[in-house]
Amino acid sequence: MPKRTGYLSWDEYFMGIALLSAKRSKDPGTQVGACIVSENNRIMSVGYNGFPKGCDDDDYPWDRTAAAELDTKYPYVCHAELNAILNNRGADLEGCRIYVPLFPCNECSKAIIQSGIKEVVFLSDKYDGTPSVIASKRMLVSAGVTIRKLECSLEALTLSYRESDV
Repeated sequence: MPKRTGYLSWDEYFMGIALLSAKRSKDPGTQVGACIVSENNRIMSVGYNGFPKGCDDDDYPWDRTAAAELDTKYPYVCHAELNAILNNRGADLEGCRIYVPLFPCNECSKAIIQSGIKEVVFLSDKYDGTPSVIASKRMLVSAGVTIRKLECSLEALTLSYRESDV
């Protein structure tokens, strides 16, 4: 019997894990996940955007705009990329790739560069042209980090938790 066809590529698999990780985010506006992978396709860490450990999700604002900046989510939320880097349990990330649905901001790009990650694979660059993304791309290119938009033939992937489908 020949092997099954139509299985996920490595890129589709790891981006799928980043997208699935994003489903853990409680942010009502934007859910982002990240998956860090070694050169030999081993998952090193995952993360999603949310408040730091110990900061109750009900005690902090989720608003995008407010009269005072401290009444918005922005001073408190930890982005998926940074969470994935921080969630790593001490393994060397030198030469790894990071898969993210949304192109990373300048702050996350600093952490990506400093951790030794050498490739950013993304799906969407919807904030292209903003100061944060311009700075991000400038630093990533300058530091020799490869930036790659994932070209994927998949439009969606459905998972089933029904026992009969396993």
